[in-house]
Amino acid sequence: MKSVLLYINDDSGLEARYQAALDLTRALEGHLHCLRPDPYRPQMAFDGVTGMSVMYDISKYASESDLLLKTEMEKRLTGEDVPWDYQEANAEPARGLARNSALTDIMVLSSCSGIKDNTLPFGLLGDVIFNCNVPVVVQPDSVQKFDAAGSAIIAWNGSFEAGNALRAAVPLLRLANDVHIVVVEEEKQHDLPPLEASEYLSRHGIKSRIHELAAEKSSVHAILLSTIDTLNASYMVMGAYGHSRAREFLFGGVTRNLFWDCPVPLVVAH
Repeated sequence: MKSVLLYINDDSGLEARYQAALDLTRALEGHLHCLRPDPYRPQMAFDGVTGMSVMYDISKYASESDLLLKTEMEKRLTGEDVPWDYQEANAEPARGLARNSALTDIMVLSSCSGIKDNTLPFGLLGDVIFNCNVPVVVQPDSVQKFDAAGSAIIAWNGSFEAGNALRAAVPLLRLANDVHIVVVEEEKQHDLPPLEASEYLSRHGIKSRIHELAAEKSSVHAILLSTIDTLNASYMVMGAYGHSRAREFLFGGVTRNLFWDCPVPLVVAH
């Protein structure tokens, strides 16, 4: 894991994403790829009556904004101690990120915690996670770091998605000082018991401890949040979207809820 892809957009989560991506790149001794996808930059459309173009005005404004953002980010990156590059893409954000993820190892996006209309980052997260084969760091706006050497929690339910997330996170888990596999007992049986997850990690030289917790009257989401605090976790690894995205959006789910209010970075994969 050497190539870190950072989503560049002038929004409330940029600073947290930026600092987390720098921490990840340093910890992995890797390379930081900064990508600014923007679907408006080259477009122009004439109305056929006045010859004036609304889209031309939007394109001009977007180009000016992109230039200001690029200038600011490149100035900041020049003073950092990591190798980096800055690219722009004529694409809608999810499509641009997906197209540029093939030769990257991990991507940094924002959670849904930082803005009033959190359906926008929620949609972006869903599109990227479903269409990319790299793990995604979901960074809360309030956390401007990624402590790779801290304590890590693996939210384990024995699912295909949980297995994918654990496997993808192995290079990060090697750096953690403690690894905890947290299982919240539910009615359904686990396809893969937590012991198999722990044995898999041991083959990579990673020691882990298993915590099996009863759900009782609390939700899985609430118990995981409580465990983050109890174990003083720096980040959590989890499989995303065990149910369909439509069901998660309409009725809620662990993925959706944690994207909104998890206090630490999530490392997710589908």
